[in-house]
Amino acid sequence: MKNLFLLVTIVRRRDEAEYEEFYRSKGINVVYHVICNGTAQTKTLNLLGIERTEKSMLLSPVTRQTLKTLKRDLSYEMKIDLPDRGIALAIPMSGVGGSKTLESFTTGQLVSEEYYTEDEKMEITRELIVAIYQKGYTDMVMDAAREAGARGGTAINAKGTVGGAAKFFGMTLAEEKEMVFIVSTGEQKKEIMKAIMQNAGVDTKAHAIVFSLPVTDTAGMRFADEIEKEN
Repeated sequence: MKNLFLLVTIVRRRDEAEYEEFYRSKGINVVYHVICNGTAQTKTLNLLGIERTEKSMLLSPVTRQTLKTLKRDLSYEMKIDLPDRGIALAIPMSGVGGSKTLESFTTGQLVSEEYYTEDEKMEITRELIVAIYQKGYTDMVMDAAREAGARGGTAINAKGTVGGAAKFFGMTLAEEKEMVFIVSTGEQKKEIMKAIMQNAGVDTKAHAIVFSLPVTDTAGMRFADEIEKEN
């Protein structure tokens, strides 16, 4: 499926309702909420003008047509490029469970069955690294990631649903877990993932497993990019 994306937006908890209202005004009627926390170090937080506050993650299925205008509107209407206004990432979805699911996801949005032409191939602008690990080891995972160049991440609580407390590399999958989302460039991805695996991987107390997802569009990253270039 080349016409549907999962839009991941990470904002301050107090801005959650404002962003939800904005998305609904754009015809995005399905928005899921996840409570999460930032992991950036104090020095980085000061540089970016970000307070150490609780975050919310909004997950929204969006069509290709919606995404085309949404990136512009996030910048101009929501001022997402300003410090501490949030970030948004678009991840291509490879399939949907039936026409009813597709209809539910895209109600209020323009849907087209067109595929990308040769001139409109998806460009992978960044990578979303996802690490899943034992609860309480966020610092270990993020210290490893920062050593490889990561600026920060977003951590959320999770729990496995594997019956019988099955184990994977010595990690009980049904126990409470934490997940961290790290946005990186394509060049940084391999080094960050390698660092996490070596310093917080399955052979450590964190028992972290890590994978990455392609990101085709971003919003709210411009200010951080400028700081990174200056440094």
